Amino acid sequence: MSGLPGGLADDPFTFRIAKSGEIRIDRGGRTVTVVRGRAADRLAARLGHDPVQDQHLLARATGNYRRGTERRA
Repeated sequence: MSGLPGGLADDPFTFRIAKSGEIRIDRGGRTVTVVRGRAADRLAARLGHDPVQDQHLLARATGNYRRGTERRA
Protein backbone atom coordinates (compact mmCIF):
# COMPACT_ATOMS: atom_id res chain seq x y z
CA MET A 1 0.00 0.00 0.00
CA SER A 2 1.85 3.04 -1.19
CA GLY A 3 1.09 6.30 0.48
CA LEU A 4 1.26 4.88 3.99
CA PRO A 5 3.87 5.77 6.60
CA GLY A 6 6.38 2.98 7.28
CA GLY A 7 4.65 1.58 10.37
CA LEU A 8 1.23 1.27 8.77
CA ALA A 9 2.65 -0.24 5.58
CA ASP A 10 4.64 -2.85 7.53
CA ASP A 11 1.98 -3.63 10.14
CA PRO A 12 -1.48 -2.51 8.93
CA PHE A 13 -4.66 -2.41 10.96
CA THR A 14 -7.44 -4.89 10.25
CA PHE A 15 -11.06 -4.56 11.27
CA ARG A 16 -14.17 -6.65 11.69
CA ILE A 17 -17.72 -5.37 11.85
CA ALA A 18 -19.89 -7.50 14.14
CA LYS A 19 -23.61 -8.13 13.72
CA SER A 20 -24.18 -5.82 16.68
CA GLY A 21 -22.55 -2.99 14.70
CA GLU A 22 -19.42 -2.73 16.81
CA ILE A 23 -16.08 -2.52 15.00
CA ARG A 24 -13.10 -4.46 16.35
CA ILE A 25 -9.80 -2.94 15.24
CA ASP A 26 -6.79 -5.27 15.32
CA ARG A 27 -3.09 -4.80 14.72
CA GLY A 28 -0.41 -7.43 14.98
CA GLY A 29 -2.94 -10.14 15.78
CA ARG A 30 -4.33 -8.33 18.83
CA THR A 31 -7.48 -6.30 19.31
CA VAL A 32 -6.41 -2.69 19.80
CA THR A 33 -9.82 -1.16 20.40
CA VAL A 34 -13.55 -1.70 19.93
CA VAL A 35 -15.68 1.14 18.56
CA ARG A 36 -19.38 1.04 19.41
CA GLY A 37 -22.55 3.06 18.96
CA ARG A 38 -22.78 6.16 16.81
CA ALA A 39 -18.99 6.35 16.44
CA ALA A 40 -19.02 2.83 14.95
CA ASP A 41 -21.82 3.78 12.57
CA ARG A 42 -19.91 6.84 11.35
CA LEU A 43 -16.66 4.88 10.97
CA ALA A 44 -18.36 1.99 9.12
CA ALA A 45 -19.85 4.44 6.62
CA ARG A 46 -16.37 5.77 5.78
CA LEU A 47 -14.51 2.41 5.62
CA GLY A 48 -14.10 0.25 2.53
CA HIS A 49 -13.65 2.88 -0.15
CA ASP A 50 -9.85 3.26 -0.21
CA PRO A 51 -7.30 1.00 1.58
CA VAL A 52 -4.93 3.89 2.36
CA GLN A 53 -7.73 6.04 3.75
CA ASP A 54 -9.00 3.05 5.75
CA GLN A 55 -5.62 2.72 7.47
CA HIS A 56 -5.63 6.40 8.40
CA LEU A 57 -9.21 6.21 9.70
CA LEU A 58 -8.41 3.12 11.78
CA ALA A 59 -5.25 4.72 13.18
CA ARG A 60 -7.21 7.81 14.13
CA ALA A 61 -9.97 5.71 15.75
CA THR A 62 -7.38 3.95 17.93
CA GLY A 63 -5.43 7.08 18.78
CA ASN A 64 -2.32 5.55 17.16
CA TYR A 65 -1.33 8.26 14.74
CA ARG A 66 1.39 10.87 14.69
CA ARG A 67 0.34 14.25 15.96
CA GLY A 68 3.51 15.98 14.78
CA THR A 69 4.69 16.67 18.31
CA GLU A 70 6.93 13.65 18.77
CA ARG A 71 10.67 14.16 18.92
CA ARG A 72 12.96 12.15 16.73
CA ALA A 73 15.84 10.27 18.32
